Amino acid sequence: MMTRRLAQLYAGLILYGFSMALMLRANLGLDPWDVFHQGIAMRAGWSFGTVVNVVGALVLLLWLPLRQRPGIGTISNIVVIGLAVDASLYFLPVPETLPVRVALLALGIVLNGVAGGAYIGAGLGPGPRDGLMTGFVRRTGWSIRLVRTGIELSVLAIGWMLGGTIGLGTVLYAVSIGWLVQIFLPPLTIVERRTDPVLDVS
Repeated sequence: MMTRRLAQLYAGLILYGFSMALMLRANLGLDPWDVFHQGIAMRAGWSFGTVVNVVGALVLLLWLPLRQRPGIGTISNIVVIGLAVDASLYFLPVPETLPVRVALLALGIVLNGVAGGAYIGAGLGPGPRDGLMTGFVRRTGWSIRLVRTGIELSVLAIGWMLGGTIGLGTVLYAVSIGWLVQIFLPPLTIVERRTDPVLDVS
């Protein structure tokens, strides 16, 4: 069971990085966190994947006062996604026509939903950004909707001020990612099978 969990975790994280690269190549707008990552990358002169890794590590430090406990999936999220993004960007060509860019954007969003369902469904620990949200919810008693909206609007605004790309992709991602993950998460959730012996009470 653990082998399957690990395989699904890393497949999901690699696919997540690939989907982010597709949206970057489309250049039609990114999700809020990636607008933030892109803005920092442009200002710092780092690769996009490096920024994803560094931000993930810094966000993980915010877990300490929230008393969140990372899992292997949390640490792997920080390392693998950034590497997968940079590797994918190296091989993916820059599209020259709008139809191709729109196709890359649509494919990137759908694959992002699949990837999210896969690594969350592995049950080996949330990503640092997801854990930040759940930690705030538990500590403040506020709703998930309020906390998530507040965090994402904050990073979106900062990323936009730093030069990150906001556009069609930002809107499409916002309105579709929730139901995409809802579709793909149930079939990708690994449930532990009961191993306790059944007592014979006859």
